[in-house]
Amino acid sequence: MVSYGASKIINAPIKYVYDWATDFREDDNLFWGGRHPRIILSRSKTKCVYAQYENESKDKPKIAVTVVTMSPTKYSWHLDYYAEEDMETGEYRLSKIGKNRTKLTMSFKNFWKNGKGPSQKKFQDGTRELWEKYAAALESDYASGKGAKS
Repeated sequence: MVSYGASKIINAPIKYVYDWATDFREDDNLFWGGRHPRIILSRSKTKCVYAQYENESKDKPKIAVTVVTMSPTKYSWHLDYYAEEDMETGEYRLSKIGKNRTKLTMSFKNFWKNGKGPSQKKFQDGTRELWEKYAAALESDYASGKGAKS
């Protein structure tokens, strides 16, 4: 098991950040250059279930399912990720640090089913890089007046 965390300051109000970050869409992976779109299986105000399918291996395709449970009144959400090679849990919490500034704090636990996965540093670096890209897109949408929900 690998535990890791990260945080990110986002220049937008807490409600906008929460609404934007929990508006799960099938093209979300495109923000960071991902090649495998999400397939939304179920979505409500408090839960989103989506799958990702990858067929880059000649041996067999890989599939992962993610269940996100949201707490709108607490500006937080919990992630459970199930894949063929690993499982991960994640906690996301937002806190207001100014009228138009929000802090996102994230903590994760990753369990590899067979063998050893990437290092804690690699996970942390990847999470920081991903949220740099998500935050840039979020801040751009906010600055342009675009709504947080699609």
